[in-house]
Amino acid sequence: MNMTLPQYSIKSIGLSPSTNLRLSGIQLEHRLWYNYVPSESASIAFLVLFGLSTCASLLTAEFREVIHTIQASYFRMWFLLPTAVLCGFLEIVGWSARLWSSQDPFLKEPFLIQVSTLIFAPTMLVAANFILLGRVISLLGPQYSRLRPKLYAIIFLSSGLHIILCGVLFQLVAITTYCALAMEFFIRYTRGWPIRHVPGEDYRGKVDIPLKRMLYAMSVMTGFIFLRITYRTAEVLDGFQGKVSSNQSLFIVFDATMITLAMVTLNIFYPGDLLQNPQLGHHHDLDPISSQASSNKFNDPVNPAAA
Repeated sequence: MNMTLPQYSIKSIGLSPSTNLRLSGIQLEHRLWYNYVPSESASIAFLVLFGLSTCASLLTAEFREVIHTIQASYFRMWFLLPTAVLCGFLEIVGWSARLWSSQDPFLKEPFLIQVSTLIFAPTMLVAANFILLGRVISLLGPQYSRLRPKLYAIIFLSSGLHIILCGVLFQLVAITTYCALAMEFFIRYTRGWPIRHVPGEDYRGKVDIPLKRMLYAMSVMTGFIFLRITYRTAEVLDGFQGKVSSNQSLFIVFDATMITLAMVTLNIFYPGDLLQNPQLGHHHDLDPISSQASSNKFNDPVNPAAA
């Protein structure tokens, strides 16, 4: 099927010499899917970055590198496998497709692969933030939260179909909801305004230095993800043939770079190191869906006897 497209010459679209030679006898009646030729060097660079981020996490205390799966097992942070690790894997697939497109931008298959994977991948980081927020709430006091800690994961994970169908729109709604719930919790926690009183859960955890670092990291991650979702929303509103979608530099800065920085932030400020229970002296082992805080022996202004 022929399609009416802008007139691109072999020279003007900047293909490699080998590709120029291969296509020199072909009329350019096929769709240039991106409205530009994906950068080969950028594709290789982000493949390397996402590969390193997915396979390795930096442990600040011991300055050693281990793969994400080993960290998840050792610190019992299994939720990182279907969230952060999956995000990295999808980014690798997407950037592999863009590298393929850099050799032949007229192919439809790599274009569709990179669209589906790179739009969906950051949703997994949003999911990780939801689960981390639930764990933080379990540490500091569920009575200050609008939702019970386990509901943060349940609500997000049960919306999987909507993630696939709505894509960027769901991500925007999810990250906005996340920010609103987190802000309300910390305002109530700081001012001592509980929403409910639940026997055995009316404790007030302390924000120690490791937890404070984790909260800063979550805030930074959220900022990077929010910038990326804002860019993607503008791209969708402008259309895939619009100026935003046709600008490769914008894509590299506001999509690839933002997600890279978000993943590296999670690598450096690893939850297994920072979400600790200083009173009990070990790492928390809280299942993000079915478990709740196992101890109420915190500094508790609601129930002084618990201290």
